[in-house]
Amino acid sequence: MMNNPVGNVSLQRAALVMVLLNAFTTPLMLSATNVALPTIADDLQLDAVMLGWIPMAFLMASAMFVLIFGRIADMVGRKRIFLIGTVCVIVTSLLAATASNGAFLITARFLQGMSAAMLYATQIAIVTSVFPPKQRGHAIGLTVSTIYLGLTCGPLIGGFLIDYYGWQASFVFHIPLAIVVLLIGLFKVPGDWSADEQGAFDVKGAVLYALSIVLLCLGVSTLPNLVGCLLLIFGLSGIWAFVYLAKRTAHPIFDITLFGINRVFAFSCFASFIIYAAVFANIVLVSLYLQYLKGMSATIAGAVMMIQPLTMAVFSPFIGRLSDKIEPRVIASIGMAITAFGLLMLALLNVASSISYLISALVVTGFGFSLFSSPNANAIMSAVEKSHYGSATGSIATMRILGQMTSMALVTFVFAMVIGQVKIEPSVFQNLQRAISFCFFISASLCVPGFIFSLVRGRMHQQVHT
Repeated sequence: MMNNPVGNVSLQRAALVMVLLNAFTTPLMLSATNVALPTIADDLQLDAVMLGWIPMAFLMASAMFVLIFGRIADMVGRKRIFLIGTVCVIVTSLLAATASNGAFLITARFLQGMSAAMLYATQIAIVTSVFPPKQRGHAIGLTVSTIYLGLTCGPLIGGFLIDYYGWQASFVFHIPLAIVVLLIGLFKVPGDWSADEQGAFDVKGAVLYALSIVLLCLGVSTLPNLVGCLLLIFGLSGIWAFVYLAKRTAHPIFDITLFGINRVFAFSCFASFIIYAAVFANIVLVSLYLQYLKGMSATIAGAVMMIQPLTMAVFSPFIGRLSDKIEPRVIASIGMAITAFGLLMLALLNVASSISYLISALVVTGFGFSLFSSPNANAIMSAVEKSHYGSATGSIATMRILGQMTSMALVTFVFAMVIGQVKIEPSVFQNLQRAISFCFFISASLCVPGFIFSLVRGRMHQQVHT
């Protein structure tokens, strides 16, 4: 294992290119898939609730396994898990493209999410392992920016391919770049990085956590039925039991003690969860709004949808570097407030709203999110010792994925309550409009506690470790 790569410039460059290409390809596919949802619904005859499970299955699997793979990566090597995840994403993408019914596609999406969890658990950990603290914020900012670049290109490229080649194209056009990532990792990035003290794998904690996530997702999707309420209770009880067990385990899959002893780390994680819960469903909701309520093609809708991630991609590198000099809580808190305003603008959308108004709302939301994301990730990684890099990057990924899952669970719940288990067609467009607006109002409200967590987290720069 290569545990002291700091100062090796050529290794830093190769590892960064490997991570950046991967950070581009996965979001590229994910955002293209969101554009494909209406086409998938028409082709496979899916109702509104089942349609919501296409992104939900991916997020559920990612949430279930990101901590598990983060812990395994600390034990066996972060690059190794990263490359295995890359291979698995390629294979599962091909499976998704061959789906002939909703159940098969949702299963393939679950396997895709499980594969992507290996990448989410290792991307920031690899960057943090090879760059010193003074350069880390900029490197993380580049990684975040590249993710947004993938989210930017996905709707436009995916929309074009979907219009001409069908929704299946949205699952496979990223594969050539993924193969390049694999080759760079195998031949240009020597060695690997793992924790100094590997310990044992917490099987009980892993099973308990994964099962709890499944129960929570199924519970939300079946509300307000009694079964849904019971599943939620069991899921929350499982999370409590997981936390209780983690505190009493020598080598848990997630070091819960960090939340109790490190204020900057804990509040930064809470704020991250909230902003992803507020923002992630934007692309799905805007896709449905443009293609159903505005009657746009996938190509044109994709061009509009790229505005928000493009804004993030443009500003994130500069803001990441800025967070190396200015207290991240200040920048991130301002970003949270701006994001809330942008979501409120989106909540006021209706069928008569102009596209220029929608674009303005997406720019505001994207700018606010870019002010938050890189500084917040920098705060989390810089608030812990090197021995906790795996847990910290697992926390970033877990908070993001749990937030994204919560965001889609909110959409699934609202759609089930307002629209019901019916196919989306002109007769339900009014209810679709109500559901979209309600989701955005809830999202804007979520930013209020997020702003508080971000603002009161404490100072980071006085805690930076060398």
